[in-house]
Amino acid sequence: MARRTATRKPNKPKSALTHIDAKGEARMVDVSDKAATERTAVAEGRVVMSTATLGLIVSGSAKKGDVLATARIAGIMAAKRTSELIPLCHPLALTKVTLDISTDPKLPGCRVRAIVKVTGPTGVEMEALTAVSVACLTIYDMVKAAERGVRIDGIHLVEKMGGKSGHYRAED
Repeated sequence: MARRTATRKPNKPKSALTHIDAKGEARMVDVSDKAATERTAVAEGRVVMSTATLGLIVSGSAKKGDVLATARIAGIMAAKRTSELIPLCHPLALTKVTLDISTDPKLPGCRVRAIVKVTGPTGVEMEALTAVSVACLTIYDMVKAAERGVRIDGIHLVEKMGGKSGHYRAED
């Protein structure tokens, strides 16, 4: 079977794309020479729904059970399994995963925030983003019987600390 290679030129220089080699092929980055440092990433997202559906979550009346507790556990599990889901991510021994999920009547809906830490040679941005994504999907799954129009949005990296590239904070 013939191997396909990209023929178009990327917008950024190849050196900026760490998961693409000189031939334009995907690869896992070699982090064996990088120092093990403490690294933290924070990600957030929202699940927007009707006031009535949010009321089911707040009152604990959702048919599938405790929506927020289930989503929190799902997010933590997802962070730990990120390397199984995202092909070029390194398996990491995470030292902390927290998922904070709050209800917000102004949305109306839920705000999901993950904080992930590791002491190692690579960052945990993907683990934080995966945790938020799966927690949001779990909220959707648990309330979809009440409302199919629930919307997941705004999933993004808020902050990352540690490592060679230093500190990053998203603009508001």
